Amino acid sequence: MVWTDAQGRALTDHPRPSVAVDVAVLTVLDGGLRVLVVDGPFGRALPGTFLHPGERLADAAARALLDKAGVGDLAFHQLGLYDDPARDDRGWVLSMAHGSASPAHGLPPTADLVEVVDGRAAQPLAFDHDDMVAAAVLDLRARYAEDADPDGLLDDRFTLLELRRVHEAVAGQQLPKDTFRRRMLAHVEGTGELVTADAGRPAELFRHIGRSATP
Repeated sequence: MVWTDAQGRALTDHPRPSVAVDVAVLTVLDGGLRVLVVDGPFGRALPGTFLHPGERLADAAARALLDKAGVGDLAFHQLGLYDDPARDDRGWVLSMAHGSASPAHGLPPTADLVEVVDGRAAQPLAFDHDDMVAAAVLDLRARYAEDADPDGLLDDRFTLLELRRVHEAVAGQQLPKDTFRRRMLAHVEGTGELVTADAGRPAELFRHIGRSATP
């Protein structure tokens, strides 16, 4: 049975756009937020690809990360659909943007990382990828406002100073020390271990409450 609409047209008679996926991978390096980009025929851009027939969006996003950026086994989630008909000069292309975060040491040594300033990529990106980065930053900030390093940008054990610096990099601003400590103590617990911190003073190591250590 062939489905037709009220005008008697089959599904295949309707113009259809190409579907793409793009992934904004954020990380913290040298005290600042960065986004992973790759070189392409239209300039620097987020890792992305076109959807293959019968392929799920998540599988295409994972393929784009591996093939374009050499990144595997990275969790990500959908940010939103970008559907401006003029967003791609090659034709009518919809793109499902995905967001992710990774510790810097989890990315390839040759990864091209662009600074994020005022919530946006500091250098122009192709298509509407600047907007995708901005959306990914807002998404990351919302998660980090509610939990202690929810995406594991730090190691399993960390000082409160290290934790605050990561949250400040994500937030793009300094955070009040005492207020931050009170808020985070609901999510972390001390290990009893001490390490030498700034100015040679010992600092206690903390870990996430109820979160399994990374193997």
